[in-house]
Formats: sequence, structure tokens, C-alpha cells
Amino acid sequence: MNLSNRVELSGKVAVVTGSGRGLGLAYVRALAAAGAAVVVNDVDPGAVDQAVAAITETGGRAIGVTAAVGETDTAELLVSRAVESFGRLDVMVTNAGILRDRVLWKMTDDDFDAVIKVHLRATFTCARAAAVQMRAQGEGGRLVLIASPAGQRGNFGQTNYAAAKAGIAAMSRTWAMELARSAITVNAVVPVAATEMTKTIPAFAPAIEAAERTGSPLPAWMRKDEGLGTVEDVAGLITFLASDVSGDITGQAIGIGGDRLALWAHPTEKAVAFADGGWSAESIAERWHGEVGAEPETYGIPAPTAPGA
Repeated sequence: MNLSNRVELSGKVAVVTGSGRGLGLAYVRALAAAGAAVVVNDVDPGAVDQAVAAITETGGRAIGVTAAVGETDTAELLVSRAVESFGRLDVMVTNAGILRDRVLWKMTDDDFDAVIKVHLRATFTCARAAAVQMRAQGEGGRLVLIASPAGQRGNFGQTNYAAAKAGIAAMSRTWAMELARSAITVNAVVPVAATEMTKTIPAFAPAIEAAERTGSPLPAWMRKDEGLGTVEDVAGLITFLASDVSGDITGQAIGIGGDRLALWAHPTEKAVAFADGGWSAESIAERWHGEVGAEPETYGIPAPTAPGA
């Protein structure tokens, strides 16, 4: 079925946190191009102003809110500004994030708390404020929560970030159940794109730098094998999940990057064994490797390797 005339957002209003640059900017520009009125949010007022100007200069509708997410006051401000300016709220995209990478024994309380606040707590406060407004409107809505491969598999040096992103995926499943009767869908997006963070990965850096220098596309091995492309490559999924076309999709973790679109599996029991009367430490030790633990799960994001490396 040709959906090209249906995946559009005329009449809808969206908030995108952390949308002054990078992935967030790509999201908010794509939503506006599809017809949505958008609220641009970032901690950098210059980035907010530039994003709003870029959207309005091309005929889109946008306002900006400069504020750090995490606190309830900010979440409620974003929703109220959307309603005051455009009359309603249909889509909340929780994208804002920071990094404070350190291995466990060097990570400070502040490192941990800062990342949890911006990623996990801000997703909670913004989604809650959006859900209150959407339920009051009585016409459904879309919560699009930005997760990460680190939250799905873990990543070295990212205790705080991986925990927050795993929590976001878990919240999406819980909220999908809680908001189903209100026709509000909730999905986690697992994006992979060439950003300031991925540019530092040795296997990716030369190809990304060459593409930026020459204007050429990223190589096929990166776009397909690694599922890594530009920030714009991710934006189509955000627009799709914000639209009416995706009304039957909820509680999912969906990956996208480069040429790859993927549905992530949810955690499930992989192997089960039984012992009459229960398990002692000795019985577990005796049977673990030959039964339940015969094929242990992998963990960590596989290290990328460029062809010929």
C-alpha cells in the first residue's frame, strides 16, 4: 500500500526535547516538514533560535523554549507553551541527553545523577506532563522515547547512560499498557547516527570525516553492516511514529540507522529447567552449564571493524 500521502502531520503539535542540534534538530525539522507545529527545546538559546528560524524561514511553524529538562516545572512549561501557541499537544519526543562516561570505580555520584536526571527523570517528567494533556484532549497521542544500543546491551564506561536508556525502554512498555485505553502509543527508538560521540570511535572516524569533507555518503559497510548513517536517516522513523499511520504500534523498541531498520526483542526467558522441591546452590552448580546456562547471552555493543582493518 502506498502510504506516501498519509504519513504527514498537518494539524499536529509536537515537542522535541534537546532539539537544538544533532539528532534532536533532525527530528524537529522532519516533523515540521511533515506539517507539524513544533516546540524546539535546548539549553543553548542560540541553538534554539537558529532551529526556530530555520523552520519558520521554510514555512514551518515553530517556537522555542530554552530550559534544562529533568524538573517537573520544565516539562509542564514545554506542554503549556505548546498548548498556548498551537492549541494542543499530539507528540512528545524525549531526546535530550548528556554523557558523563567513566568506568564504575571512577564514576562519581554527580556523574551518575546528572545523566540519570537528563535522560531518565526528564523522560518521566516530560512523558507524564504530555500524557496528562493528551488524556484531557481525549484524542490520543504519541510518546516517542529515545533509547540507545547501550541500554539494550550495555557499553563500557557508561554505567549511568546504559542504566538510563534501559530504564527508558522499560518505561515505554509500562506506559504502553497504562495509556492504551487513551489511544496514546508509546515506543522507544534506538538510533545510531554519525554524531559528535560516534565520531570519536576509531573505526568510524576516518569514514565520517571523509564524508563530511567531501559531501559524499557514508560507505555501504557502515550504513548496512553497522547500521550507522546521518542524523537525517533516523528522522523518518520519528515522523512515522508521530503519525496516524502508526496508531497500532505501541510498546516496541525500534532501531534505525543508515540503511537498517530493526525491531529489538524484549527480554524473555531463554532457557528453563526444573527441580522437584526447588533449587539448592549445589544442584544449580551441577546442572547450570549443561542446561540453563549452556548458551549464555552476549553483552556489550560489538566493536565495529572497518573492512580491511
